[in-house]
Amino acid sequence: MDARRRRAERKATNPQASAVTIEQTKSPKTMPPAKDLKFGHQFTDHMLTIPWNEKKGWGTPEIKPYQPLCLDPSSTVFHYAFTLFEGTKAYIAPDGSVRLFRPDKNMERMNNSAARIALPTFDGEQLTELIKKLVMVDKKWIPTEKGYSLYIRPTLIGTQEALGVGPSSDALLFVICSPVGPYYPKGFKPVQLYATTEFVRAAPGGTGAYKLGANYAPGVVPQKAAAQHGYSQNLWLLGDEHALTEVGTMNLFVAFKKPDGTTEVVTPPLEDIVLPGVTRDSAMQLMRDHASGKTKVPGWPEKLEISERKLIMDDLVQAEKNGTLVEVFGTGTAAVVSAVDKIGYAGRDIEIPCGPAGQGMGDIAKGLLDRMEAIQTGVIEHPWSVRAE
Repeated sequence: MDARRRRAERKATNPQASAVTIEQTKSPKTMPPAKDLKFGHQFTDHMLTIPWNEKKGWGTPEIKPYQPLCLDPSSTVFHYAFTLFEGTKAYIAPDGSVRLFRPDKNMERMNNSAARIALPTFDGEQLTELIKKLVMVDKKWIPTEKGYSLYIRPTLIGTQEALGVGPSSDALLFVICSPVGPYYPKGFKPVQLYATTEFVRAAPGGTGAYKLGANYAPGVVPQKAAAQHGYSQNLWLLGDEHALTEVGTMNLFVAFKKPDGTTEVVTPPLEDIVLPGVTRDSAMQLMRDHASGKTKVPGWPEKLEISERKLIMDDLVQAEKNGTLVEVFGTGTAAVVSAVDKIGYAGRDIEIPCGPAGQGMGDIAKGLLDRMEAIQTGVIEHPWSVRAE
C-alpha cells in the first residue's frame, strides 16, 4: 500500500501530458521564406507552459498562442539566475513524419541542471510527450528544405516573488520553437580558436557540467576578446597545464595518428567541468560502433579509436611538430559539427588539417556530420530518431 501511495504521489506532482489544454492562435503568423530564417529570431505560433509551486507541485500544462511572460520584478530568475535551458530539434523525414533526436538525453540533462540549482525536477517522458504535442500543433513551421529544422528550447526559471537567496518556491517551465536553417548556409567554413589563458569557463566543483543560463553571459566578453585577436571562438583551458575543455559553446574532439596507423579521436572527460553534450555522446557511440565493426561510417579510417582522456595544449603543439595532428572539431546541437583550422596559442598559430580542398572539414568530422544528419532526419532509421506523432 505504501509503495502504491508513493507512486501515486509522484505521479500527481509530475506534469501530465494527458491533462494538457490546447488553445489555438486566432492570429497565425506567416512563416518567412526559408532563405530569410535567422537562428533564434523567428518563433512559431504556440508555446508550452507548466507552472510549479512547492506546495501544489506541477500545474496543468498549456499549449497556447506564443506571447510574453508576465513576471513580477522580484522574481528570483532576475536576481539570482534561477534559469536553465535545453536545445534540441525537430525534423521532417522523407516519409513526411516528424522526428525528434534523442529527447530522452535532453530530459535527463535538464533534470540534472534543475537539481543543481534547486529547481523542481519532472518526469522526462511526460515532458517529451508534451513537446511532441507542441511540435505537431506547429508542424507547418518545420522547414522541409535540406539542412533546415525546428529548434526547440525548453526552459525552466524560478518565479518566486520575493528577494533572498534560497530555493525558489515557484517556477515556470516553458517551451518555445524557432525554425532554423543550416548553420553554414554557404558551405562549411572552419573556425579559428583562441586558446585563452585570461578567462576560465568552468572550474572543478562549479557548474560547468550543467546547462545553466549563468554559464553563458560570462562567455560574451571572452568571445569579443577572441574576435579582437582575429579568432572565431575561444578554446577554454584549465589549470597550469592548460588542459583543453570546450570550444566556444561546443564539445571538443581532437584526432591524432598513432605509430601503428590507428587514428585516435580524443575528447576531454566530463568530470564536473565539461557539459555532457547530446551530440558529443552520439559521436562517441557512432565511433565505438565503427571501431567494433557494428556499423561502419563511410570515409572513416578502418582503424579508429575513441578515447575520453585529459588533453593539454602541449599535446597539440607536439602533434603539430611531428605531423600526427589529424583534425580538430567541435560538436553541438546548432552546428552539429564544426571544424577547426587553426588555434592561436602562446603567440603563434597551430595549423590544423581540414581535409581535401573545398571540403571544409576533415574526413572524421565530415563522416560524423553526414551520419548524424541522416539519423536526425530519418534518412537512416535509428532508435535515436523518435517520431513525434
